[in-house]
Amino acid sequence: MKTEMTRYLPILTWCRAYNRSALSNDLVAALIVTIMLIPQSLAYALLAGLPPEAGLYASIAPIMLYAVFGTSRALAVGPVAVVSLMTAAALSNIVDQGSMGYAVAALSLAALSGAILLAMGLFRLGFIANFLSHPVIAGFITASGIIIAASQLKHILGIDAEGHNLLELVISLSEHVNETNLITAIIGILATGFLFWMRKGLKPLLKRVGLSDVVTGVLVKTGPMAVVVATIAAVWALGLADEGVRIVG
Repeated sequence: MKTEMTRYLPILTWCRAYNRSALSNDLVAALIVTIMLIPQSLAYALLAGLPPEAGLYASIAPIMLYAVFGTSRALAVGPVAVVSLMTAAALSNIVDQGSMGYAVAALSLAALSGAILLAMGLFRLGFIANFLSHPVIAGFITASGIIIAASQLKHILGIDAEGHNLLELVISLSEHVNETNLITAIIGILATGFLFWMRKGLKPLLKRVGLSDVVTGVLVKTGPMAVVVATIAAVWALGLADEGVRIVG
């Protein structure tokens, strides 16, 4: 009976060996995850065609539930870009984005997907994934990344552009590129450039300053949040919302 309980509730296994060191590490991880998850979840919701706050709601339950039912200490759970893109692709041909019906359809799709995954788990159908070829998976992930990047260009440029595939997105972007909001573009380009530089340039810089590895690691991981805070402060202090810079609200 005890073995059966730990099988379905892995928390009963690892909580016995939980100590103060693990708690301190978890608190740091929780802080970093929370800081990163806020802007990420907002962006994923927009990518799925939903209101940005929907991403926050969808991010809370998975993390809390996985602490109880999860079997991996390294797996990240919650909304992801590819699933958000697939949600938009599946629903955009059925109902208009922004309508109440779209939100209901997204909830229905999430419930249906969860039921299918639960059924596959109960019937131990995970072996089916072994028949997916690596080139197909790699191609799917690469193509998804390209489409996701292209779909976010409209937000960086501050223009309206639509499209269900890469060709439609490129055509729509080219048609509206003359409507680019210069201030929005500057903010987006500077923020994106800093994020790319941060991956390789920030850590050596902090080490040259004399910071420890622990502090350096934390600062590097919280770099994206620094971008969010800086851009929020700039938009608020300079009144850029009145200049056409769109904000979540």
